[in-house]
Amino acid sequence: MKAVTPVKAEISDVIQKSIADELGIEKGDILISVNGIVPQDLIDYRYLCADEYIDVEIKKCNHERIILEIEKDPDEDLGLVFTQDTFDGMKRCKNKCIFCFVDQMPPNLRDTLYVKDDDYRLSLLYGNFITLTNISEKDISRIIKMHISPIYISVHSTNPGLRKKILNNPRAGEIITQISRLADAGIQMHTQIVLCPGINDGKHLQNTIDDLAKFWPQVRSVAVVPVGITKYQKNSFLRSYTPMEARNIIRDISSLQREFKGKLKTNFVFLADEFYLLAGQEIPPYEHYEGFPQIENGVGLVRFFWHDFQKNAFKLPPALKTFQKFYFVTGISGEPVLRPIMKKLNEIKNLEVSLIPVSNDFFGNSVTVTGLLTGHDLIMGLSEWRKKEKGMPEIFITSTMLKFSENVFLDNMTVPQVEKVLNCKINVLDPTGTAIIKAFSEKAQT
Repeated sequence: MKAVTPVKAEISDVIQKSIADELGIEKGDILISVNGIVPQDLIDYRYLCADEYIDVEIKKCNHERIILEIEKDPDEDLGLVFTQDTFDGMKRCKNKCIFCFVDQMPPNLRDTLYVKDDDYRLSLLYGNFITLTNISEKDISRIIKMHISPIYISVHSTNPGLRKKILNNPRAGEIITQISRLADAGIQMHTQIVLCPGINDGKHLQNTIDDLAKFWPQVRSVAVVPVGITKYQKNSFLRSYTPMEARNIIRDISSLQREFKGKLKTNFVFLADEFYLLAGQEIPPYEHYEGFPQIENGVGLVRFFWHDFQKNAFKLPPALKTFQKFYFVTGISGEPVLRPIMKKLNEIKNLEVSLIPVSNDFFGNSVTVTGLLTGHDLIMGLSEWRKKEKGMPEIFITSTMLKFSENVFLDNMTVPQVEKVLNCKINVLDPTGTAIIKAFSEKAQT
């Protein structure tokens, strides 16, 4: 008999001046039930708390159980934050995908980096992509009953045999049946294809996109992203795309987009920014991305960043009070993205900014995105630069290099540690045009 994971909705924080705060609920308390029902996850919790009148059972840190009768506005939040959003545990990935990035990670990193989730609840809450290979009949029934939508699905191929090989899972061939059932129930889906040279591209890619288009408008979009290869990849048959291959893919997808515009009034399929950067071609205009449904997947991120900067560029100061010099550190593929931003910043009087692209030694040179640079990479990549710079130079890096809300790189080095080795000041910015403008507006005040 399969073991049942116990439900534990432990409270990690209570929002100040919220209902929960006023009722004396504290960090470390445990939510037992709402209206006598034990919530399995954050979805259940939000659904149960949507009423005006609710009874909430709490287990205090001293093990005392209390029931709170609460009257509130409909949909008013109680102000509880939980240690995890799946109270009965996370559904782990059971696939062994040929291109799995987690399996290409070096050893001895923090444990959370090796966690592979495949949980439909996290798909709704955070846009995580799932494969549907570990989903049960009970799960599907719940998705349909509660109309859990949209969800994000890693398809890769609709060919049953090929998808089984890619995911190394015998259940992988059921994808069309699963998508069809969800579509019939009105569930909206965003899908992705991780494209591998000579494996699921070419005619396979065409067929997969055509198959998914049959489910429009329930399947809202298809993102095509290039496979990521680190130096720890064990599958010798995998490789990265070449610039010429990227240009051919852009040509073929552009043709499909024109067809879909005519038939469906949408581009439907979108390419990750990496293809355009690799090909050395223009990033499509803002309107091309139709609301940016897959921006977290690197689709349209560059255009959105540029648009955000341009829209707010009027807020930049005309001059700094005294001369100041700064450096922006980026991955190799980030250089053409930041170049126009640097040009605009250098129009500010008394300001000089320079761009330093850094190769990724930690994961390998084939990894060019900025967010995967480590403290080790910064130290290696900036060592020669630092020998030439006098005093205490200042550099800017993006927060995507760091663990969420912490100053820790992927290799567990901290920002202060890198600052100490390089003897420089590191400024961390959010990856937005607005954040850059705000930073230099503040510099103008000093």
